Amino acid sequence: MVDPTSDLDEDVDESNAPRCAVCDRPLVRDPGHRVVTWIDDGRVETAHFCGASCRESWSES
Repeated sequence: MVDPTSDLDEDVDESNAPRCAVCDRPLVRDPGHRVVTWIDDGRVETAHFCGASCRESWSES
């Protein structure tokens, strides 16, 4: 997977792009892309979302 802090418009194809944690859509050139980061057992975890609605769905589950 590509570094989540990188510019996702540069040289990222669907096979290397992060995927939405809810709908599994590849996040390539997506201006609505959201990322949530947290610490779990001393490790940094991240979840990517294609937009606000998927982000809200994930929070509710």
